Amino acid sequence: MPVAGGCETEHEFVLVLSGVPDIGHSVMNPLFEAGCGDAIPSVRFGRITLSFARTAPSLKEAVFSAIRDVMRANIGATVLCVDECNLVSKADIARRIGRSRQMVGQYVAGTRGPGNFPAPVCDLAVGHPLWQWCEVSFWLWENAIVDDAVLNESRLLAAVNSVLDLMHQRRHDNQLVEEVLQFAEELMPAHPA
Repeated sequence: MPVAGGCETEHEFVLVLSGVPDIGHSVMNPLFEAGCGDAIPSVRFGRITLSFARTAPSLKEAVFSAIRDVMRANIGATVLCVDECNLVSKADIARRIGRSRQMVGQYVAGTRGPGNFPAPVCDLAVGHPLWQWCEVSFWLWENAIVDDAVLNESRLLAAVNSVLDLMHQRRHDNQLVEEVLQFAEELMPAHPA
């Protein structure tokens, strides 16, 4: 959550790392020297995470600078993602917007709000649908349920995580990623709107 402080704001977020075995001195000292002194390291489910409270003019600048600092530490780490899942359940949506699950269920069913709630994108067959937070936040913003900051943050983190995931996939099979990107080029309209 941002906390105002003049022209700059403190932004809290978590980076999930790969490629480092632990958070000992051989990892933490270079991270600190590279500019990650505002991060608290921890190990969660076998993954090293860095919880940042970074002061910057925007969340984008805070996240970008933190990722740069991790890479500049030159410890063999890669940033897998900003720990902000784009797939959300009704309960997740309710928690993010401070409303009840019942109210979110009514939005989904169209019995509350203007209707046209985004369709879920996965787990439809097993009866536990998940929605893309980006689509949901746009609908919520469009219907004056959340403010611009929520929409902008969801778009930013989805874009950053998409690129970080693409980079991760490239490390595993660059040829496949190149083929998929070429295919994506074929699907793009000549002049996107």
